[in-house]
Amino acid sequence: MAEDLTSERSEPTGDPASERSEPTGDPASERGEPTGDPASGRGEPAGGVTSGLGEPAAAAGGAVIRVLIADDDPLVRVGLSLVLGAGADIRVVGEAADGVEAVEAARRLAPDVVLMDVRMPRMDGLAATEVLRRGGEKPAIVVLTTFDTDDYLLGALRLGANGFLLKDIAPTEILDAVRRAAAGEPILAPSVVPRLIEHAVGRGSVAGPDPLDGLTERERHVAEAVATGASNAEIGRDLHMSVPTVKSYVSRLMEKLKCANRVQIAILVHESRRN
Repeated sequence: MAEDLTSERSEPTGDPASERSEPTGDPASERGEPTGDPASGRGEPAGGVTSGLGEPAAAAGGAVIRVLIADDDPLVRVGLSLVLGAGADIRVVGEAADGVEAVEAARRLAPDVVLMDVRMPRMDGLAATEVLRRGGEKPAIVVLTTFDTDDYLLGALRLGANGFLLKDIAPTEILDAVRRAAAGEPILAPSVVPRLIEHAVGRGSVAGPDPLDGLTERERHVAEAVATGASNAEIGRDLHMSVPTVKSYVSRLMEKLKCANRVQIAILVHESRRN
């Protein structure tokens, strides 16, 4: 089944400290903004995946995306290796049969992307994701599972996974998802986004502090735009900012709000609207 996928690994950091005043809205005034985009040359997706929470990956620049496959089924590992082997810009650097092996391999091999199954012996994929994030490892982690449950979906994203995919997606979409994850984009099937917001935010009004307290007016504008699923280019166009400046703001938002990705920013924006 070929689904459109929306999309983060963390946005590449710009230099927020260099912006001593809020952007003026004039793109020409922001030409000195650093790009801070190390993933920009990792390859362009073939076009089968749409990105609602991030921008398309940059054009190919010769860099190879290193992938670790973690799945307890050897046939799945072989199948994914064959699929990924069709991408000239992708190389499988290792395999793991359980969460313990996945953590060890990720630390030893330093892959760009980890395709992580959920149900595995010794340590499941969610626990392995938590261990890697707690230890400071930075690979993009995409949960790839047969089980489309809210517990797995919400658990994976709350623990810092960059995406959640089902194993019945088309091979070309797996290739595209790996490229987008390596470029720092969150990967989500559009069908799970309403469930994600509904279950993470809940219904009705809940008393409590505004999770966006402490943000400047401009930061709030960027956060609201992120919550709509707009790409960096779309945010820049609507707010009259350069793309590097948008990236810098998103990085600042993730730091201030203690979010691992843009999906978590969107959740906080929806929570703020309920207050």
